[in-house]
Amino acid sequence: MYLEVATEAGDAGRELATDAAARAGRAGASYADLGSASGITRQAARKRWPEAVGTHWTLYLLTGKSRPHGMAVQVLRSGTKAIETGRAAVDEGALAEDGAVGAVVINAAREVVWACSFSYDAYAPEEITLPEDLRNVPAPGEDGHTNGLHRWDQYLSNL
Repeated sequence: MYLEVATEAGDAGRELATDAAARAGRAGASYADLGSASGITRQAARKRWPEAVGTHWTLYLLTGKSRPHGMAVQVLRSGTKAIETGRAAVDEGALAEDGAVGAVVINAAREVVWACSFSYDAYAPEEITLPEDLRNVPAPGEDGHTNGLHRWDQYLSNL
C-alpha cells in the first residue's frame, strides 16, 4: 500500500513539475533557469521538458485544392524559420497539384502565432487573423486536436 501511495505521489509531482516548467517557459524562463530551479543541468532540463521553452514551433500546412484537404506537419526550432517556411510553402505550392494552400504556425503553448492562405486575388500568400476560437489547438493525442485541425481546414477553405 505504501508503495502505491509513493508511486502516485511521484507521478503527481512529475505532472506538477511539467506544468510549472511549461508556465515558466511561457513567462520567459530559459532552460538554464529551469535547471537551476530544479537542481539539474540546463541540458537535463531541456531533455526532461523539451517543449517548455518555446524551442518547438509547429507548422501545419493545409495541402491540396480538392476535398478532403491533407495536413502536413513540420516542427522547427525558430518561430521566424517556421513562418518563412510556411509562407514559402504556400507561395510555391498553391499552384501545384497537391501543394500547400494554407499554413498555421503555433508555439509551444499551443497558440497560433501566424497564419496565412493563398489569395487568388493577390496571387500570393496573405496573412490572416484566425477567429478567437481557432487560436489555440490541443497537442497531438489530446482531446480536440483533430477537431481543431478540421476547423482550420474549413476556415481556410472558405477563404
